[in-house]
Amino acid sequence: MERRESAQERVEELAGRLASVQSKIDDATARRDEASAGIDAELASVTKQREVVAGSVPADLLRLYDKLREQQGGIGAAKLYQRRCEGCRLELNITELNDVRAAAPDTVLRCENCRRILVRTSESGL
Repeated sequence: MERRESAQERVEELAGRLASVQSKIDDATARRDEASAGIDAELASVTKQREVVAGSVPADLLRLYDKLREQQGGIGAAKLYQRRCEGCRLELNITELNDVRAAAPDTVLRCENCRRILVRTSESGL
């Protein structure tokens, strides 16, 4: 009889733990679903923004960018920051920098190391 009471107490204890764990699971599931909905909304917004911007980019440049993005793990263009390609994080040598300096502002330049499109800014270090 004593063993039965002990077993019954253990069953009740485990049922309480199970309810606590289930509550935590339900809470985590609700937070996951909320985060997923937020991500889906952001994705839809960013997709619309990309379509607007892509409409102003020449078709051949957009094809090149999409091809590079596919090859380079999602990043087809990288900022040239202080003489360093932010895609591969390697500094351009002096010859490459001189080519970048001499290029017209609308010339599409690519990193010699990772082949991504280089985006020149005022912080490029030219």
